[in-house]
Amino acid sequence: MNAQPTAEKDPRPVTGPLAELADDLGIATWYTASDGSHIDVSRETILAIIKAMDVDLGSDPDDDTIRAARQRWADRYWRRLLPPVVVTTQGSPKSVLVHVPDGSPVSVYAKLADGGEVPLAQLEHNVPARTVDGVRLGEAAFAVPEDLPLGWHEIIADNDGTSGVCTLAVTPRRLSTADAFVQRPATGIMAQLYSVRSERCWGIGDFTTLADLATIGAQSAGADFILVNPLHAAEPAPPMEDSPYLPSTRRFINPIYLRVEQIPEFSYLDDEDTAQLHELGAKFRAGNRSAELINRNEVYTAKLTALHALHHVPLSPVRAAEFERFKREQGRGLIEYAEWCADMEIAARQEASNEFVEPLSAHENISQLHDELVDFHCWLQWVCDEQLADAQRAATEAGMRIGVMADLAVGVHPGGSDARNLAEWLAPDASVGAPPDDFNQQGQDWSQPPWNPHKLADAAYLPWRDMLRTVLRHSGGIRVDHILGMFRLWWMPRMQSPLNGTYVRYDHEAMVGILALEAELAGAAVIGEDLGTFEPWVQDYLADRGVMGTSILWFESQDDVPKPPENYRRLCLASVTTHDLPPTAGYLAGEHIQLRERLGLLLTDVALEDSRDFAWVCSVLQATADRGYFDGTAAEGYDFANATRDSLPPASVLISGLHRYIAATPAALTCMSLVDMVGDRRTQNQPGTTGDQYPNWRVPLTDSDGAAVLVQDLPTHAQFAAVAAASKRG
Repeated sequence: MNAQPTAEKDPRPVTGPLAELADDLGIATWYTASDGSHIDVSRETILAIIKAMDVDLGSDPDDDTIRAARQRWADRYWRRLLPPVVVTTQGSPKSVLVHVPDGSPVSVYAKLADGGEVPLAQLEHNVPARTVDGVRLGEAAFAVPEDLPLGWHEIIADNDGTSGVCTLAVTPRRLSTADAFVQRPATGIMAQLYSVRSERCWGIGDFTTLADLATIGAQSAGADFILVNPLHAAEPAPPMEDSPYLPSTRRFINPIYLRVEQIPEFSYLDDEDTAQLHELGAKFRAGNRSAELINRNEVYTAKLTALHALHHVPLSPVRAAEFERFKREQGRGLIEYAEWCADMEIAARQEASNEFVEPLSAHENISQLHDELVDFHCWLQWVCDEQLADAQRAATEAGMRIGVMADLAVGVHPGGSDARNLAEWLAPDASVGAPPDDFNQQGQDWSQPPWNPHKLADAAYLPWRDMLRTVLRHSGGIRVDHILGMFRLWWMPRMQSPLNGTYVRYDHEAMVGILALEAELAGAAVIGEDLGTFEPWVQDYLADRGVMGTSILWFESQDDVPKPPENYRRLCLASVTTHDLPPTAGYLAGEHIQLRERLGLLLTDVALEDSRDFAWVCSVLQATADRGYFDGTAAEGYDFANATRDSLPPASVLISGLHRYIAATPAALTCMSLVDMVGDRRTQNQPGTTGDQYPNWRVPLTDSDGAAVLVQDLPTHAQFAAVAAASKRG
């Protein structure tokens, strides 16, 4: 039985004024757990989440205090002539509410991005006037025309000489990229870029390796995209967070993926620096054939030595102009990020407690050093941008229809750049995660501060827009991790158990609409990772907007049996596995059960858990066999009903058959996991654990024998070819 959240102090349901205020703020006072049970959220949790939203109720509020806070919350909207933002869907009715002194005239019009003006017609809208700050205010409604062009515009209101402006986002009703892949399905490869090394990289996969993988994937496997882990920036200097899903910022890129020798200024180093960097690179290249864990700190320390040397090479006039143009395009956000990086580096050097950084000299000019580091980190983002653009260009020139598919993490590190620079729109006293379920019976704390939905709306969603634009800048698609968080997100008071959390509601029409708008403008496909506990209408809404869902073979069932391939969703990315599960060879062996048991994550009997899991695995394998996807192999005619894990046919045979199953679905996109294509067994990530418990995100690509596999090995790798052939779409 699942462990469920229980209130530590007052188990009674929250009712009355507190429940009403919570509803105003989008905070759930109860929810349905993964096992279908009704869970009441404690008063203590509700009060803590309200406080995290920056709504002041005092230490022990009574009903009168809460009613007064609720009135203040409503008054803040009435004080505004216009709301901060209106997000509308092209072709759908939408109104904007305007607040003026009761009875006074007001005119409203839309000012388009191209300078055109369109008047808004007033609608019948009868609501009682409200007195705020001693002024009696009325509310009027105006219709936003349904045929406005896609993009970012403004709404302007004039009231007796007083004017107001709000942002207007006109979003597509449906992404045009969605139906293109429904009509002509495609397949791709998912890979953890850091784990995919080449003969020339410095011990970790890089942007040039990504270009190589895309070229090989297109030419040898017929792939139309490479789905990579999030490439978001981590710490500016070691020690570095291993998880790509806990970045410092989601807007900017991790320089650890740079190929040093591909930076144009490398050619202009003096002989001594060139020799030193070649020697440094050779040291790490020598380890690329090792299956030992990836050490980001060693790699990045070496790369920073090289990158600082390259940064000191004067730019040519053309290159200097390109660098200045990049900084102008990225605006203040880039400078703020670079300033944070500089601050962190200098602080680490002042403390002299970090073995990876050199202590500050007593004679060092801190102000001058800070300016140099700010320029350095802006420069790093520029060369990252260039190399990622090169990878995307290589992918499309090799024939890929999508090319690089970016991955957008759920949130950011609580001590990172975004946590400081976007603090105004975050809720730092809360943490996001997941409630208890069968996958993790104690719930999950991802330690990331969530967007404050109300403050994000007050900012007209511009931090969300700017982040999406950067991520989509050099990618043909985007996978949004835990897209359900755009509807509701599991919040818990920071440093408390996930068992003491609750759901917080977001304006999904705004969040998803802006995502669709930026993707449409970039010509990108959007995949939402919609696994987990959700309300059924959510998937319907996403599909209607042209956002593809995610279907994993092991999680797809229908009437308690494996879902037939023909009954899979059309508008989805379907695959056998995902990065949060072991590679299929390991999954078939029950590695996910054994690992969770070793780490103390199971609250059920391990034998019972393994028995239930293997029964389902055998059901999936039998369904695959019944379709003939094992015919002509060692698994043909095998009795899966009486199998044991040790007696299963070879994993390579089963993996190919399972990919034939996925290829037979009507899914617009299917995906091969690179670890399955080479027979890897080791788990990349065990959710709910830290690096002290398991080496998450540090496992290099290896084959079934545990030998390292480099990108150059793939075209002649037998299992790579077999899985690619099994995954071809009809």
